[in-house]
Amino acid sequence: MSTASPTSNGKRVLLAKPRGYCAGVDRAVVTVEKALEKYGPPVYVRKEIVHNKYVVDTLRKRGVIFVDETSEVPEGSLVVFSAHGVSPAVHAEAEERNLRTIDATCPLVTKVHKEVNRFARDDYDILLIGHEGHEEVEGTAGEAPDRVQLVDTPEDVDKVTVRDPSKVVWLSQTTLSVDETMERVNQLKERFPELADPPSDDICYATSNRQFAVKTMAAECDLVLVVGSQNSSNSKRLVEVALQAGARDAHLIDYAHELDEKWLEGVETIGVTSGASVPDVLVMELLEKLAERGWEDVQEVTTANEKITFALPRELRDGGRARSSVR
Repeated sequence: MSTASPTSNGKRVLLAKPRGYCAGVDRAVVTVEKALEKYGPPVYVRKEIVHNKYVVDTLRKRGVIFVDETSEVPEGSLVVFSAHGVSPAVHAEAEERNLRTIDATCPLVTKVHKEVNRFARDDYDILLIGHEGHEEVEGTAGEAPDRVQLVDTPEDVDKVTVRDPSKVVWLSQTTLSVDETMERVNQLKERFPELADPPSDDICYATSNRQFAVKTMAAECDLVLVVGSQNSSNSKRLVEVALQAGARDAHLIDYAHELDEKWLEGVETIGVTSGASVPDVLVMELLEKLAERGWEDVQEVTTANEKITFALPRELRDGGRARSSVR
C-alpha cells in the first residue's frame, strides 16, 4: 500500500493494480481483430466476445456482427466463439451449417470443460457453482448436461440430488467471488461430507487478483468506482467485494460520464478499479474526470504483477504475440 500523504485538499485516488484486461480477454479480442485482418469483414461472433460495451461497440464499427445463436450466421461464414466458451452442441450445430469456426474460449474456461468431461467419464455427479443464465455456465454444463447440476443460490444447495454421495465433485464458473464460492462449497459439504474438490482452483487468477487488490484498499475508501459492464460477472463481484471489505459506497459504471456527482459528496478517498474485460482507456478517462473535480493525487496500490499470456488460436498464429488494440 502506498504511504504517500493525501494532497492538501484531502482528496486522493487509490488505483488498483492489477485491474482491467486479463490474458484470456486480451487473447479473445486479438482473435477477433486478427480474424478481421486475415479474412476481412464481416466476421460473426456468437454472443459478446467479452462482456464489455465499449469493446463490443468498437469491434462492431470495424465490421464484426454479433449474433445470439449460431443459426443466425449465414452458411459457410466465419464465426468466432466468445471467451466464455460454448457447449459441444454449439460446435455440432456450426459443423452442420458448414461454418468456419475460430474458438476464442479462454484457456482457463477450457480447463473447467475438461474437468467436467473427466468427472462425467468417472460417473461423478458434478455440482457447478455459478450464475444461472451466464454464458460460461451454459457452455460448461453443456459438456455433460445429464451429470451437471447448477448451484447458484443457498436454496439451490437444498435442491441438489445425487446418486452416490461418495462420488460428487464441485466445480465453478471462473469469474465468481472467491468468498461467495467457498461459502457455497461449505454449504454443500454440510450436505455431502465426501464432496470432492476440483483438481485445481477453477476461479481464474485474474478474478482472484482483482478481488484481492480491491480488498486491500477498500477499508480506506469512502467510495469505490468499478469500471465494467452490468453483464460482466467479475466486474459486479468487485463492487460486492469492495462493500464487504469496508468501502462506504461502491458503484459499477461503463463510462466516466456515468459518474453521479451525488456519490462524491463528503468523499475524500476514492478507490478505482476495473473488471477483467475492461480496456484501460476507460479507467484513464475516469481518472481525468475525477482530476477535474479535485482528485488529482493518484496512488497505485499494487498487489500482484501479472505476466501470463495465452497463445492465439492456431488458425491465427503468425509467430508474433499481438496485444489488443482496443485498450
